[in-house]
Amino acid sequence: MAEHDLIDASVADAQVNAHANAVVVGGRKLTIEEVVAIAHQRAPIALSADPAWRARIQRGADFLRRHLEAGATVYGVNTGYGDACVVDVPMELVEALPLQLTRYHGCGMGQYLDDAQTLAVIAARLNSLAYGFSGVRPVLLERLADLVNHRVLPRIPSEGSVGASGDLTPLSYVAAALAGERDVMFAGQLRDVRDVWQELGHAPLTLAPKEGLALMNGTAVMTGLACLAFARADHLTRLTARLTALCTVALDGRAAHFDAMLFEVKPHAGQAEAAAWIRDDLSGRDDTPGHRLQDRYSIRCAPHVIGVARDALTWVRRDVENELNSANDNPLIDPDNGRVLHGGNFYGGHIAFAMDSLKVAVANLADLMDRQLALLVDVNFNNGLPRNLSGAAPARVAINHGFKAVQISSSAWTAEALKNTMPASVFSRSTEAHNQDKVSMGTIAARDCLRVLELTEQVAAAHTLATVQAARLRLRLDSATPVPAPLQRFIDRVSAASPFVDEDRALEHELRALTARIAACDLLHDYRGGAHA
Repeated sequence: MAEHDLIDASVADAQVNAHANAVVVGGRKLTIEEVVAIAHQRAPIALSADPAWRARIQRGADFLRRHLEAGATVYGVNTGYGDACVVDVPMELVEALPLQLTRYHGCGMGQYLDDAQTLAVIAARLNSLAYGFSGVRPVLLERLADLVNHRVLPRIPSEGSVGASGDLTPLSYVAAALAGERDVMFAGQLRDVRDVWQELGHAPLTLAPKEGLALMNGTAVMTGLACLAFARADHLTRLTARLTALCTVALDGRAAHFDAMLFEVKPHAGQAEAAAWIRDDLSGRDDTPGHRLQDRYSIRCAPHVIGVARDALTWVRRDVENELNSANDNPLIDPDNGRVLHGGNFYGGHIAFAMDSLKVAVANLADLMDRQLALLVDVNFNNGLPRNLSGAAPARVAINHGFKAVQISSSAWTAEALKNTMPASVFSRSTEAHNQDKVSMGTIAARDCLRVLELTEQVAAAHTLATVQAARLRLRLDSATPVPAPLQRFIDRVSAASPFVDEDRALEHELRALTARIAACDLLHDYRGGAHA
């Protein structure tokens, strides 16, 4: 077990039965796995039926209303926003202020978030508001749940957030959708959200004082994206270990490099976990001297590379789930003690650092797999396999080039992944009249991490096809080559979708299909995931 998650695996399993049970929001902590289940439409959302939780939400809204009626000044409720906090808003304009906030932030650019990303964002925002410190009405939480359960998906531009004050501009598209403005995707069509609400039997919400700010002034975009990034990175670590084991077979390498004693005396938990996976996949394969006393580093040191990512995932989980289960807007409303707290919980520094770190660990997986692939295709290093892993008949060998171009493309994707490891969190920019003079860039870090994951999954797809081809070529050279059962099942599964390459053919469609399966964490059916398997 790697070091060491907030939420135990058995608890996560009990909380998510993706095919049957709704994910309950309110009065409990959400897990990354639950957000992923919501995002991939495997589970709906149900607001907690606990009367105590529902009463807490209502108390917050009631207290805020009484506080304003008593003449108190509350930032963003009866003042201007940001640097304009010194501007008093007349009482006759307080009701109009939330919608103004959503409108002037409607300036996002870049690609729109996809469906899974949008659902993850809404789930993250709903869970934060359900904490009970935001002063919003229960009906607001109900409408957010409706967005998820009816798949009413705001078109959220991916660019325009500096990560403090939270994700203002992208989240304005969620707030606007609740208020009946802007377009949404519904039933596969781009629709005016007012028409959609009418079809669902609801009127658009009139946002109460602070509700626009509560919806927008938080870290839900970066946190939702971080949940998805975590799941994909977790799957990639296991796939990289599986491919390392299969490379060991294909290269006729040494199983002894993964002996448990080696990892007991250098006790990084994630490294030992990765080595155990490889060792299990090679179970039953006797160690031999092989072709070298020691295999090259990309094979022999694979647990050490994968282990960094495994151990990183443990504290990434901690920080992402802390953010997911936090009240991260401003100001916060404490109805039980009669307080309004003005602070900076919208600052996304923990997510920024987690995503910057995770993308480095993931890019190193790309580099590791690319180096293994380079060994497989090169007759100088692949211990007797055909040049470029060509499976052509002898009479056709001269004109067939096997996986030559696949390896070139893999190197290109790896180089781009490595280039994108520049940390976003160090590029803070003073903005908004120097009110937001130190910002997290957490959403940019999360987007960068997803791009590095996308590139690494492409490398993994290329490496998967090549490694399966190499293993089959090794068996053609020596049919007595032992292939342990887990690896044989993997070979069969991949081969069913991508047959043996004898004559050269275009592999783009097979690579795209396999990459999609990897991104969906669907390639390894014998791995549950969760950074604690």
